Amino acid sequence: MSDQFSRTQLIFGRDNMEKLRAARVAVFGLGGVGGYTVEALARGGIGELDIIDNDRICTTNINRQIYATQKTVGQYKVDIAEERIHDINPDAVVRKYRTFYMPDTSSRFDFTQYDYIVDAIDTVTGKIELIVQADSFNVPVISCMGAGNKVDPTMLEVADIYSTSICPLAKVMRRELKKRGIDKLKVVYSKEKPIRPRYDENSAASCTDPSVSEPDRNVKKNIPGSTSFVPPAAGLIMAGEVIKDIIGFGNY
Repeated sequence: MSDQFSRTQLIFGRDNMEKLRAARVAVFGLGGVGGYTVEALARGGIGELDIIDNDRICTTNINRQIYATQKTVGQYKVDIAEERIHDINPDAVVRKYRTFYMPDTSSRFDFTQYDYIVDAIDTVTGKIELIVQADSFNVPVISCMGAGNKVDPTMLEVADIYSTSICPLAKVMRRELKKRGIDKLKVVYSKEKPIRPRYDENSAASCTDPSVSEPDRNVKKNIPGSTSFVPPAAGLIMAGEVIKDIIGFGNY
């Protein structure tokens, strides 16, 4: 019988589709990268998705985030994501967490339950904690490096963190993970040199949602520019890696 996954089954086969249906994947961060990762995982047949993000949608998200529209501004990303996942696959099990993932919130998660973890977090502290937890529980993880301030999605690639170069975030992550004894990490990154954002008195790049603190709205120098195509491309690449790894595609 044909269903929403029948075209995917033509590629992977029935047995592998059952593996995807039985898999539980956690996606930390539902921004320009993570939102598209969740989208592709849901459409790819992943049966259980844990989605973690504390943010509400704001107007400045609309240029790149799949959950952001004029109608959804002000709503929590996890709420919109849950609804969209169920619109794609009503049988999917969704667990949502309105949580900003950091070391002090990591205990809320049982990492032994995950078949795969996606790191689409923006903060270095949160990324490191997540990767350390995944390593300690021997859970596969893929991490996105910097996708902001870049315009060429064809330069995105999958690599081990210790084989990366150019990307400023990857440089920091290499140093910090080495200190913690993490000897490998699959990442999506780009060797494209970041573009310097063009700030001026008319810049309105910060989020004006009332849930964002006043200092965060005003620190323009920390806000990267972004496009409608580089972060989504990174998110789709990560989803593809997760799906292929779960079924062992390419390993047989």
